[in-house]
Amino acid sequence: MKLIINGEARDVKSATLDLLLEELDYEHAFLATARNGELVSSEVRNACALREGDRIEILSPMQGG
Repeated sequence: MKLIINGEARDVKSATLDLLLEELDYEHAFLATARNGELVSSEVRNACALREGDRIEILSPMQGG
């Protein structure tokens, strides 16, 4: 399935947002996620079904100095 992830077109196999995070090797604990502009909390990622063309945003904290 083709999704737009953080502005980049990607082909993925995952059917739900939590599986997508695993497929892309993201750590779940410290993420903010959105599907098509709507925030998706960590509690409902497993029920968030993905569809062809969805726009996914994944934000994770960064360390810097």
